[in-house]
Amino acid sequence: MLFRKKIKSKTQGLNEGVRLIVLASFFFALMGGFAKVLSAMMPPVEVVFFRNLVGVVLVGVSLYKVPMKEQGGKPWLLFFRGFIGFLALMAFFYNIAHISLANAMTFSYTSPIFMALFAGWFLKESIGWRGWVAVGFGFVGIVCVMQPSGFALTKTDVLGVLSGVGAGLAYVSVRELKRYYDTRAIVLSFMAIGTLGPLLLMFLSPYVASSSFDFMLGEFVMPSGRMWFYILGMGAFATLAQTYMTRAYGGTRAGIVGAASYSNILFSLGIGFVLGDGLPNLLGLFGIMLVVFGGILVAKEKA
Repeated sequence: MLFRKKIKSKTQGLNEGVRLIVLASFFFALMGGFAKVLSAMMPPVEVVFFRNLVGVVLVGVSLYKVPMKEQGGKPWLLFFRGFIGFLALMAFFYNIAHISLANAMTFSYTSPIFMALFAGWFLKESIGWRGWVAVGFGFVGIVCVMQPSGFALTKTDVLGVLSGVGAGLAYVSVRELKRYYDTRAIVLSFMAIGTLGPLLLMFLSPYVASSSFDFMLGEFVMPSGRMWFYILGMGAFATLAQTYMTRAYGGTRAGIVGAASYSNILFSLGIGFVLGDGLPNLLGLFGIMLVVFGGILVAKEKA
C-alpha cells in the first residue's frame, strides 16, 4: 500500500511538471509572436527592455500582495541566473527579428540538451549513455537547421547556439536556487537585470559605431498606438511563461520535463506561419526533428 502511494505521488509530480512546461511553452511561443511583430518597429534590445519591464511590474505587484518567504543565501548565484539569462535573451530576440520564429525557438530549445550536460558537471547528475546519444542527435539537428555554407556560420547561427547554451546554464542554476528562494525572487532577478541591462546598452548605443554589436545595441524608439498593446501582451505572456517554467524545472530533476517543452516549437511553427514565416525546407525540418528527438532522449534519461 505504501509502495502504491509512493508510485502515485511520483506520477502526479511528473504529470504536474509536464502540464506546467506545456503551458510555459505555449506562453513562450505567444511571447515570441508579439516580440516578432514588435521587432519590425523597434530594435531588439528595446524589445528585451519592455519584455522584462512589464514582468518586473507584475511580479512587484505580486510581492506587494504576498511577501516572499525564503531562506536566501545565494546572492551571486541569483545574479548569475539573471545575467546569463539576460544574455541568452538578447541573442534569442535578435534571432526572432531576423529569422523565422520556429528556427529561433529551435536554437533556444537546444537548452535542455545543454542543461543535461551542465547538470552532470555542476549538479553531479549522471547523463548516461542515452544522454550522450541525445546530445549527438541535438548537435547534428542544429547543424541541419543552420545549414552552413562550408565552415562559415552566420551571426544568427552563432547567437542561436549561444541562446541555447545560456538558457541551459540559467535553467540548471534554477535547480539549485529553488532550495533557497521563492520562485518570484528567481524570476525577478532575471527580469530586473533584463530591464536595467538594455537601458544601459541603449544609453551607450550612440557612442558605438560598430555593426558587429547590433544584436545588443539600438536607439530608443518611443512606442505609440498599438505598439503598447503588443508590449503588454509580450510582457504578460513572458511573465506567465517564466513563472510556469521556473516551477516546472524547479520541482523536477533537470531534464525530466524536457520532452514536453519541445511543444514550443510546434506552437512557434503555427504562430510564425500566421505572421508570415515560411515553412522550413526538408533539411531544416529534419534538423528540428533531430533536436526534438534529442530532447526527448534527455528527458527519458533524466526521468
